[in-house]
Amino acid sequence: MKKIITTAKAPAPIGPYNQAVAFGNMLFTSGQIAFNRAAGEFVLDDIKSETRQVMDNLEAVLTEAGMTFEQVVKTTIFISDMNNFADINEVYGSYFNDENAPARETVQVARLPRDVNVEISMIAMR
Repeated sequence: MKKIITTAKAPAPIGPYNQAVAFGNMLFTSGQIAFNRAAGEFVLDDIKSETRQVMDNLEAVLTEAGMTFEQVVKTTIFISDMNNFADINEVYGSYFNDENAPARETVQVARLPRDVNVEISMIAMR
């Protein structure tokens, strides 16, 4: 049976989806973008700050589900410009260690919601 995961520490859904869904021992997060819910604004100063906000939003969702980045097994990163890959990767990598980093793909897309530059989703497992 699936369980809906919701936290006030990450952006609220703006459509017919949830922040995350737990199913058995797995957690599937929706893509997170760089919206700081507490401040009520997007963090788009630079790509590193934007990526950090995305990862902080994901951490809030993981925490609400009783999980951590160590339990993440797969991520998908959508970026609007592959030239930002190195900076995104640097920030993203600071949330994992090499021994337990998840599988992942990074895909450049034509456009992201709200014209942000990066969106990341995750799958975690207990």
